[in-house]
Amino acid sequence: MVDYIGMGGIQRLVARVGPAAFIEGLTREIDADYRRWAEFDKSARHAIHSPGGVIELMPTSDARLYSFKYVNGHPKNTNVGLLTVTAFGVLADVHTGYPVLLSEMTVTTALRTAAMSALAARHLARPDSRVMALIGNGAQSEFQALAFAHMLGIQTFQLYDVDPAATDKLARNLTALGLHFTRCASIAQAVRGADIVTTVTADKCNATILTPDMITPGMHLNAVGGDCPGKTELHADILRRPDARVFVEYEPQSRLEGEIQQMPADFPVTELACVLNGSAPGRSSPRDVTIFDSVGFALEDYSALRYLHQLQTAQPTHEQIDLIPVLGDPKNLFAVLHNANVTPPPAALLPSETVSKKSLPA
Repeated sequence: MVDYIGMGGIQRLVARVGPAAFIEGLTREIDADYRRWAEFDKSARHAIHSPGGVIELMPTSDARLYSFKYVNGHPKNTNVGLLTVTAFGVLADVHTGYPVLLSEMTVTTALRTAAMSALAARHLARPDSRVMALIGNGAQSEFQALAFAHMLGIQTFQLYDVDPAATDKLARNLTALGLHFTRCASIAQAVRGADIVTTVTADKCNATILTPDMITPGMHLNAVGGDCPGKTELHADILRRPDARVFVEYEPQSRLEGEIQQMPADFPVTELACVLNGSAPGRSSPRDVTIFDSVGFALEDYSALRYLHQLQTAQPTHEQIDLIPVLGDPKNLFAVLHNANVTPPPAALLPSETVSKKSLPA
């Protein structure tokens, strides 16, 4: 039997501790795993692109556990009442290859993305940051707001989206959470006076959400939406600023998918793991413009699946599915069918020597 977490399961696990505390606990797990960066087998995700979107597999492993996530990104799905992003993930035992957990990852991806953003900002944003611009008010926006309010003390969110209905939705949810916000008429207005700017837009294109004139010394930019080839949010001149420092998750993947896909191959960046383990500095001055070029990396999903499994197995009972056969003789897989009293196939499906040669094609 394999442990299983579906939508009902993730709702129960998050409700048990509360969304903000869940994100904080997940942040601790991501932090701990990133600090042992060298122990992981890392690779860029495998992506299949189509005109409407992308489907990706994101694997990683250490010497004990293996994980992968299946995730799609289809920005136009909302036009027909579907989610832009859906996902599921698997956690497996490296020593046997057996899966130990099959889990939903649609909600969990939103939670872990917010956790990763907050973790990076803890090390890169100014400690006195209190105002955050939130550009793109879709499915990820509430998670980002909750994480930054709870973990960094953000007091006011300045909201903008090209779709006013998205901002209406976010405003309702932030009000329910007791968070303060201001609706803005433009990106420039939302960014003005912000200590942190989070961009989390969905369009699959080389967009210019932020331009150089919007950026002031000391800002931290949390660029989340540019996460595949041909999809960016920042004008390249922002990255070229002499006071800018760019931080990424896994550099080989970010070179293909992040904001730095716009830059030459030798453009300098720092992997966030180096900041977390103390081998590289984060923000060095209150006037630095720090940029977290976040594309989402498989290690965050590994941490999330491990965290979910830890929470689930701590419960007295939890859901399981019979995904893997249980056999008395592991060499007799056919016994699974034999013991199920499977009806023998009709003569037309039996081996060819039992079928009349006249029935065979010429």
